[in-house]
Amino acid sequence: MRTSRFRAAIEHRMRAAWQGRGWWCRLLWPVAWCFGLLGAVRRWAYRQGWMHCDRLPVPVIVVGNVVVGGCGKTPLVLAIVEHLQAQGRVVGVVSRGYGRRGDDFVRVTADADPAEVGDEPLLIHRRTGAAVVVGARRVHAARMLLHAVPEIDILVCDDGLQHLALCRDVEIAVFDDGGVGNGWLLPAGPLREPWPRAVDLVVHTGMRPAFAGFRAVRSLADEAVDAQGRTRSLSLLAQDEAVQVVVAIAQPQRFLDMLQARGIRPATVWRLPDHDDLRGVVQRLDPAAPVVCTEKDAVKLWTLRPNAWAVRLLQAPEPAFWAALDAYLYTLRNDKNGEIHGEIRTRQP
Repeated sequence: MRTSRFRAAIEHRMRAAWQGRGWWCRLLWPVAWCFGLLGAVRRWAYRQGWMHCDRLPVPVIVVGNVVVGGCGKTPLVLAIVEHLQAQGRVVGVVSRGYGRRGDDFVRVTADADPAEVGDEPLLIHRRTGAAVVVGARRVHAARMLLHAVPEIDILVCDDGLQHLALCRDVEIAVFDDGGVGNGWLLPAGPLREPWPRAVDLVVHTGMRPAFAGFRAVRSLADEAVDAQGRTRSLSLLAQDEAVQVVVAIAQPQRFLDMLQARGIRPATVWRLPDHDDLRGVVQRLDPAAPVVCTEKDAVKLWTLRPNAWAVRLLQAPEPAFWAALDAYLYTLRNDKNGEIHGEIRTRQP
């Protein structure tokens, strides 16, 4: 438990440091330069055809970050999957399953162990019912998924902007109010690759976008739910002064701020590192007091505390985003040759 809290503190310090160019970042800049050089060589090898990009028989949408840390990517994936399903599309999802145990390719089921498949893929499958496969190599995961569910007519890749072995038809980059931080590459800054770079759509999930892109409004659902499917309104939870909050996401303060805006002022807050297994905190919780968590944390916490109240995070992109996404997909679907065209998004700015 003490180790988890230490990790969370270190992650918070790093994110804060990456908003400036202090001595710590400058000290790491030579390492960042080497990291950038390796990335540039890799992208160049893909452009030259020395490294192969596999194209799948269905359109592929990649939703990802160019910065480390949570930017609201998975809620956007959920919104996109539900949007496509509402249009009658059969959607499949591939993901690395960050933080899971092992590297095997696994199809996610509703009763899967989050330690084996990852908390975010399990959340996506439970929320949308879409078929999901996790694996470090997205191409193999996607082919496994298409073989298992041949009816799938579109794939969404949860993360993977830098996974160039999988050809993509639409790229969506997600940012929060942190933008690109100090603009430097890892480990001197938060960037996984240089920005700006060519993408199709940019989505900002914060309140103060740093540059052009579509806005997505985040909010909490009006009710929380437990493992048995029972619900309790947030207004009722706000009346309980003994509420405990467990949060193990990349940006915990945002969730806490949203709870406070709904009147919930917890007696105790347990902040843990992103993707923490939560086992260390359960024995320290008051069994008589209600526990509130995110929907993402609930897929792990419910196995240990079934009566924990999970609050769903909703993400609503502006209508112009949906119009732009549908326009891309319409172009792909109506290609005059009946084929999907496009290029790997590896162009340098």
